[in-house]
Amino acid sequence: MITRRSFVAAAAATAALPAHAFEVDPVFRPQRVAIKKDLEPGQLLIMPRAHFLYFIEEPGQAMRYGVGVGKAGLEFTGTAKIGAKKEWPTWRPTNEMIAREPRTYSKFVDNDYVQPGGPGNPLGARALYLFQNGRDTYFRIHGTTAPRSIGRSVSNGCIRMINDHVIDLYKRVPIGATVTVL
Repeated sequence: MITRRSFVAAAAATAALPAHAFEVDPVFRPQRVAIKKDLEPGQLLIMPRAHFLYFIEEPGQAMRYGVGVGKAGLEFTGTAKIGAKKEWPTWRPTNEMIAREPRTYSKFVDNDYVQPGGPGNPLGARALYLFQNGRDTYFRIHGTTAPRSIGRSVSNGCIRMINDHVIDLYKRVPIGATVTVL
């Protein structure tokens, strides 16, 4: 028989597991792939329905990463530029996110609280900020504290990656790189 104490202990142990303890489906691990030769090296191509992000390394060659993307109606589409990059970024949900889910984001209601960067921050280890016409879109390519969301459409619009994968991408992508989300 499961006691309350053993249930609570098991739940606490599960919650304490590091994000990397989750094994991502092999199809979503980074891998070099062939891609159309007319894409410029250094640009990012994101295919939300397939849950892949491609970093074009050279004509016809890309590094492909698995991603989690926005729920229906919340996804970003179009072209943007990487306007900023941050290690262990701070985070605050947008006003729209708070309005949609006030209970989920209750600690952000009626205040200016910003969650500090760190392992518990929903943006994870790194964030690349998408800009259009010099203005922040509030969409990001970022790490995640929810690795099980990779390969799914569950976010509020941002592109989520496994923290180790976004760290790798972060090193490769310069500010000003073009991002196309189909």
